[in-house]
Amino acid sequence: MQTMWLSGAEWIAVLRIGLGLWWLESWRHKDKKTWFGGGGVTWAAGIAAKHRWTFVRSGFERTVKPNPRLMAYVVAYAELALGLGLILGFLTPIALVAGLLLNLIYLVLMIHDWAEQGQNLMMMLISAVGLFAMCWQSWSVDGALGLFLR
Repeated sequence: MQTMWLSGAEWIAVLRIGLGLWWLESWRHKDKKTWFGGGGVTWAAGIAAKHRWTFVRSGFERTVKPNPRLMAYVVAYAELALGLGLILGFLTPIALVAGLLLNLIYLVLMIHDWAEQGQNLMMMLISAVGLFAMCWQSWSVDGALGLFLR
């Protein structure tokens, strides 16, 4: 399909790269000293403690609270890996699914504050479109290496 300036596959690649830049910005804007020092987990603990769903509170208590430093690193470097993977188009389907899951976790954690959910919902939509449109076929390491082709 020919569209203005770029092909349809190239426009989908633009969405993929834009989503990667969004993840990279999410990583970049974190105050790493505060985040890795426990600030991110402290903030999330306050939200989880007041959460209306028991499974979120208990899941946080079992998984995140015992490992605050590890979880801070997991979240921050997952965002970095997603950003780089999507920008470069490397292991793209895996990055898209991982991004969907991370956005879903953010969405569930912050379910009480719908004003903040637009970003998570849009990132999930772009991930789903990228996944089903196979956005790794143009301008990607995956495409150059012949990975994940039809």
